Amino acid sequence: MSVQTRAGLLDAPHHDGSDLHVLQHPGELGESAVLRLRVPRASSPSRVLLRYERDGEPRNIEAVVDEETETDVWWRAELTAWNPVVRYRWLLAGGEPGFAWVNGVGLTSHEVADADDFVLTVGRGAPGWHAESLVYQIFPDRFASSGIEAETPDWAIRRPWDTLPTGRGRETPKELFGGDLRGVEQHLDHIESLNANAIYLTPFFPAGSSHRYDATSFAHVDPLLGGDEALRSLARAAHARDIRLIGDITPNHTGVGHEWFRAALAGSEPERGFYYFDDTLPGGYESWLGIRALPKLNWSSAELHEYFGAVVRRYLELGLDGWRVDVANMTGRFRDVDLNREVSRWLRAQVGDALLVAEHGHDFRPDLSARGWHGVMNYSGFLRPLWTWLRRDDPEPEQQQQFWGIPVALPSLPGGDMVSAMTRFRAGVSWDAVVNSWNLLDSHDVARFRTIAGSRERHLVGVGLQMTIPGVPMIFAGDELGLEGAWGEDARRTMPWGSPASWDTGFLAEVRKLAALRRGSSTLARSGIRFVHVADDAVAYLRESRDETLLCLAARADHDPIFTTFNRLETLYGEDARDGVLPAGGPAFHLWRIH
Repeated sequence: MSVQTRAGLLDAPHHDGSDLHVLQHPGELGESAVLRLRVPRASSPSRVLLRYERDGEPRNIEAVVDEETETDVWWRAELTAWNPVVRYRWLLAGGEPGFAWVNGVGLTSHEVADADDFVLTVGRGAPGWHAESLVYQIFPDRFASSGIEAETPDWAIRRPWDTLPTGRGRETPKELFGGDLRGVEQHLDHIESLNANAIYLTPFFPAGSSHRYDATSFAHVDPLLGGDEALRSLARAAHARDIRLIGDITPNHTGVGHEWFRAALAGSEPERGFYYFDDTLPGGYESWLGIRALPKLNWSSAELHEYFGAVVRRYLELGLDGWRVDVANMTGRFRDVDLNREVSRWLRAQVGDALLVAEHGHDFRPDLSARGWHGVMNYSGFLRPLWTWLRRDDPEPEQQQQFWGIPVALPSLPGGDMVSAMTRFRAGVSWDAVVNSWNLLDSHDVARFRTIAGSRERHLVGVGLQMTIPGVPMIFAGDELGLEGAWGEDARRTMPWGSPASWDTGFLAEVRKLAALRRGSSTLARSGIRFVHVADDAVAYLRESRDETLLCLAARADHDPIFTTFNRLETLYGEDARDGVLPAGGPAFHLWRIH
């Protein structure tokens, strides 16, 4: 199949880690990997070689023609997996290319760095259920209250459910709205109606704030949330519906009131060795970003491994199916100490068959090569590129400052820049990590996407991309109702269960449709991606598996018609395409199956 576009994007050689291109994946060291490169027949080279590394030294394998079609030539090479992580790329010689490399970024005629190579990892990756999941994020204090009676701690300021959070100020982390885990259990019908099959809970430990990232103990679930029994009950009820439960753990720090830190201040061992004490530092110890309420953990301590491992395993036994790892990028790193990769591998060993997803806000690719985290919250390779493309045309000052992690105005960029950024962050990462990373439009730490996009229509385009780009979609509770929020704390609003008139029910219905398509398609969950058309206001791409080919079109505004040679397009979402001409209206999202 070919597509007639101005860019001719399908005329380039292509490889990714999906089953069309990796025919055999090594389960153990010493086993073979069988890899294929797809090259358009019109520009097929005379030779193709696979360049890979063995014990740090480059080696080459001569590829052979495996299959020829009317439009493409498929080249095959087989290598023995000598190392747990194998980096490789393709070399094209002769024919029209003359000399060119194909790596994760695409076709390049000059020498390239190894950092963008394709990556093959040996052995089992993430749990099999995860790649085909839709994750629903819940900030427990703001989701739902079952009305349990619990004593208000000294730090807390009670707030009525239907009021907005203060957003900024000394009271912000102390505001307690009263959501609890039984409240989550009582609303499983709503979660299930979204086709979500995994719930990610932000921390549920006792703490000195409503966000609970400053845990005072890891020994039990916060009584304000219902205690250990409420977590057990929620896990049982969720599992009965085939919904998994993911917790949130903080291996980078504890709260200043944590029992370990209190013991450390008193000079007790081994707790004293759990932290970095240094009289030259503010307060006499290292803390997260200088916030003294969050003392940093020292992973040079063997005893910390013992204590923390018991915590991680305990809650898996209570019913969790995995962990999201807070501040994973900083964990184990301090001055001249860098134990991040060692800690990630150790944590993976602790969780066994459970899930381990890392919070990471910038270039996560080097950390993923350690075979520790199964995937990441994909801020850099999905959220930020998508925000720059779907940003509202008239941002308010608050939205202008929401380019996550950079204190500058959020730019408005063309579709080509979005695609280039997404492609770059898939390069240098194993395909298993790509499809097991979370594609999020927002989270509890950033502005709500409805506020960034400025309209239901652009928000829906974002959801369409989220459901069809490789990766696991993650929805922050309330997004499906059209909730807004101009920054992270402002976005932590309560669910308006008592005000259904405030819900964007039309939008909710569309989210459910797109989520059902994503959950019902192994092609959308695991297959490769090739871009068909990339322009300022419209982006079209294929998701291809051995069994089917899907065509997606995302448009942020009206655009020129896109002409294809696909004359038999079955509409799965959006408008029909006539005689291979794709709809030109926008903002809009469309999905077709190609016959």
